[in-house]
Parts: sequence; C-alpha cells; structure tokens
Amino acid sequence: MSIEIANESGVGVDEESIVSAARFALDQMEVSPLAELSVLLVNLDVMEDLHERWMDLPGATDVMAFPMDEMEGTRRPDAPDDTAALLGDIVLCPSFARDQAKKAGHSLMDELHLLTVHGTLHLLGYDHAEPAEEREMFGLQNRILAEFQAARLEASRREAQRSVDDRLLGAAGLDGGPEQETS
Repeated sequence: MSIEIANESGVGVDEESIVSAARFALDQMEVSPLAELSVLLVNLDVMEDLHERWMDLPGATDVMAFPMDEMEGTRRPDAPDDTAALLGDIVLCPSFARDQAKKAGHSLMDELHLLTVHGTLHLLGYDHAEPAEEREMFGLQNRILAEFQAARLEASRREAQRSVDDRLLGAAGLDGGPEQETS
C-alpha cells in the first residue's frame, strides 16, 4: 500500500503516525495492498479556500476527502473489484483540528488519527448524510480507532519490554556483542 504524505500546514506533527492510522484503516477495511492514497496537511487559509470551492461552505474545516472519480462504485470492501487503484486524497487541517482536540479532551495526534480514519472511510464510499449512513460510518470509525489505539499501545509496551530485556542482557554480558567469547 502506498501512502504519500505532505505537511504544508506549518504545524509539526508525527507524519509517520498519520500514515500508520491510514494504513491501519485500509487494512481493516480489506483494501487491496496495491491501493494508493495521498494525505495533505494544510493551513487554515488553504482549507478555507478548498471548503468554499468544493463544498460551497464558508470557513475552514477539519478534513476533506477527494476520491478519484474512476473509483466510483468500487471503493467499499464489499464491492466486487479488488484491483489496484488510486483511492484519492485526504486533506487535514491541524490548526483546525487542534481546537477540536482541546474541546474533546484529547491530543492533537488523537484528533488527526480520528480525522485520517474518517477521511479514509469517505474515500471508500462511506458517508454520514443520512442517520443510517452516519451510524454505519461512525460505528466503523470508532471500531477502527479503538483497534488502532490498542495496537499502538501493545507495540509501545513490546518496545519498552524489549529495551528492558536488552539492558538486562547487556548487563549480564549476554547481548551477543562482537567480543563475546564462546567456549
């Protein structure tokens, strides 16, 4: 799976983590590993311009998704075609997301992960215009985010344990260094 990211927002964020959230969502939705996606982080002025131009709505927003037109009808995982394709673009606005994160009581990165999953689902054909669609999309979004967060916590726990193990092995002289003698 190819995921390109460009941060033009002027806000320093963990870009690798955003790519991980997108990749995790695509994996969970069983999207072809040959799929391509692009994520762009922009400032408030750029997002406001995009929001007004494409949605005819005033002001900036948090996330916009621009699916590729040729993918119509083949994005959802229950669609019959599993060929490689360019899914489209997700545009995030970290400055806008920062205020939302503060109101929600979580970190900016947690908000950007949520918005990345949200945008990914939009690219896959999900929407929330109608109540039934909203229940389906937000149910998927919440499940994917919870599983992503659990996977990140487990990876962090494993890494911390690996670090402790390496220190203990090194202190005991069992770290397999080049000077270790064998009898």
